[in-house]
Amino acid sequence: MDIFVIFMAGSIVGSFLNVCIVRLPQAKSVVFPSSHCPRCQKPIAWYDNIPLVSWIVLGGRCRRCKTTIDFRYWLVEFLTASFFAVFYLTYGFNPLLPAYLVMICCFMVATFVDLEHRIIPDEVSIGGLWAGLILSAFIPQLHPSSENLVLGGFIAGFLVVLCLLLSWIYPFFCKHLMEEEPYNDKPFKILVLLSLLFIAFVNNFMFIPPPGIASLAAALIGFIIGAGAIYAMGLLGDILFRKESMGGGDVKLMAMIGAFLGWKTALLSFFIAPFFGAIVGIIEKIRTKDSTIAYGPFLVLGALVSLFWGRAIIQWVIQGGVYRL
Repeated sequence: MDIFVIFMAGSIVGSFLNVCIVRLPQAKSVVFPSSHCPRCQKPIAWYDNIPLVSWIVLGGRCRRCKTTIDFRYWLVEFLTASFFAVFYLTYGFNPLLPAYLVMICCFMVATFVDLEHRIIPDEVSIGGLWAGLILSAFIPQLHPSSENLVLGGFIAGFLVVLCLLLSWIYPFFCKHLMEEEPYNDKPFKILVLLSLLFIAFVNNFMFIPPPGIASLAAALIGFIIGAGAIYAMGLLGDILFRKESMGGGDVKLMAMIGAFLGWKTALLSFFIAPFFGAIVGIIEKIRTKDSTIAYGPFLVLGALVSLFWGRAIIQWVIQGGVYRL
């Protein structure tokens, strides 16, 4: 019974996520007006807005004007409901569950908006980043105390220095891309600086930090390493190929992934995503002669694979492939 309730709750949330997917790229309110047909503009009655059921009953068409309703609406509802059920079966009713459900909602919107518009709205990535940081402070289970804050802090600092170095080199190779500073977001950079100061304080002045403080520090490290890894890769790609290779939305999405899942899982996600992206990129190159793809969905896929099977993957790599998944 519980799993059915969770599944149906997920489908209802998925219905709202559909609104976000449509309206956020257009800078429209996700609350007003109520759901309506994009063609005839008539409000959708409650009995035509039942998640999963109404789309099937109506044959994927508006009741009034018979305009086709994109299958994506049903797919988002089904995927969201399924992920809600999977996370419930995996974690049960414990504090991790609501945190991961918030995360998966951000993933769903980021994925489908990026697929259609090649952008990831800040409301999702930056909003998700702040949600991950705040939830980490109140739910220490997100980042167990066994995580190595010192090593993570060192890697975070190294990546920040690397990004600064690449940013300094960037103008010498990419003047033609310099209408705007690459991935320029001053509030985001200020947050990185403040996070480094907080991490240094925790590592150097707090012998045994309280669980909430340690978890927040781990989330900040994850945010910096997640964003820093893909930011550095984007700058390096621009320099090597003399064209824009990574969008700022992907940087912020990786920051959110790191805040929720920690620096180890974020790094693994960073290395897994290209395998999925390369396959689709090759197919698109053959099909359309264009290898440009929306990268956000592959970062999300890499994060989910890392979350559920990351430990097995790492052990398999360490043991040279002997470990059986």
